[in-house]
Amino acid sequence: MATEFAEESIDALAIGAWILGTGGGGSPYLAQLNLKRLYEQGRRCSLIQPEDLADDDLVAVVSQMGAPLVGQERLVDPATLARAVRLMEEFIGQRFAAIMTVEIGGGNALSPFLAAALLDLPVVDADSMGRAYPEAQNTSFAIGNLKMYPLSLVDCRDSEAIVSKVPSWVWMERISRKITTEVGSVASTCKAPRTGAEVKEWGILHTVTKSIRIGEAVLEARRAHTNPISAILKLEGGKELFVGKIVDVDRVATGGFLRGKARLAGLGDKQGDELVLEFQNEWLVAMHGSNPIAMSPDLICLLDTDSGEAIGTETVRYGQRVTVVALPSPEVLRTEQGLRNVGPRAFGYDFDFKSVFER
Repeated sequence: MATEFAEESIDALAIGAWILGTGGGGSPYLAQLNLKRLYEQGRRCSLIQPEDLADDDLVAVVSQMGAPLVGQERLVDPATLARAVRLMEEFIGQRFAAIMTVEIGGGNALSPFLAAALLDLPVVDADSMGRAYPEAQNTSFAIGNLKMYPLSLVDCRDSEAIVSKVPSWVWMERISRKITTEVGSVASTCKAPRTGAEVKEWGILHTVTKSIRIGEAVLEARRAHTNPISAILKLEGGKELFVGKIVDVDRVATGGFLRGKARLAGLGDKQGDELVLEFQNEWLVAMHGSNPIAMSPDLICLLDTDSGEAIGTETVRYGQRVTVVALPSPEVLRTEQGLRNVGPRAFGYDFDFKSVFER
């Protein structure tokens, strides 16, 4: 049974998803304003629990694909997201029963709501990452070795493409990323259709409501003039890693990704110390000198020290006072196959995963 998604939950969802985005998924701010405008126009969204899906229901999995920095200039249009879903329906000759996001992180947490407001489909309380990641093979559906095609892609110039078949998740990433880069490094996509049974078995469940809970905790802490970061850590069982300020950012948009490093100088108890955060759309590794102190799939979150607001890889800048925290990752990401897909070696690092929460 689908329930109405309250307009009052939009801000909390955006705040929580930005934190879970680990620097990626795109800033939710513009999507947040877009969804509020749709509600002002009388549109409404509903939320369905994954357990309420029939096993043979078809679920559309949507996202904005590309480099987050470019997404700050080429704004998300709900119509292109909706068109990506309809294009997939035309290709497979079937209708979707619901819609979900590929990643709960950042602006992509709101992508299914923007499409659903136009399509009158319920949004599933689930995603396939429990955070944000840059590539197709980083999803729980890829970890489960589910079918990776077809994929539909639509851009703001009405370019439309279908990737009808590929041999692997890596090839789906390579081909769809290349198309995205050619149309300007931002596009709306509908991933391979999932059945209700697949979502229930391989999806990361209840992450929409999790994001809302995190956002509500931050908002409540701000109202009570208490520490919002402490509220996040208490709610999620997280750990504080570093407190400091941003002293240097080296970043470049290349190949459809945003890559680089942010260097932090310590403040307070960390005075004289330094931390480097490395990213590919998302914060992937926290380096203390030559020692990695946190790494994917643990969630590395860069937060404004005063407000608890997340800071993305495209919005981080010199002078920001920040706190770096780690949050636990979904269990499926820490399995043997999960680590092959999202552990540090999957992103080119020459060390094995060691969790902050196992020390």
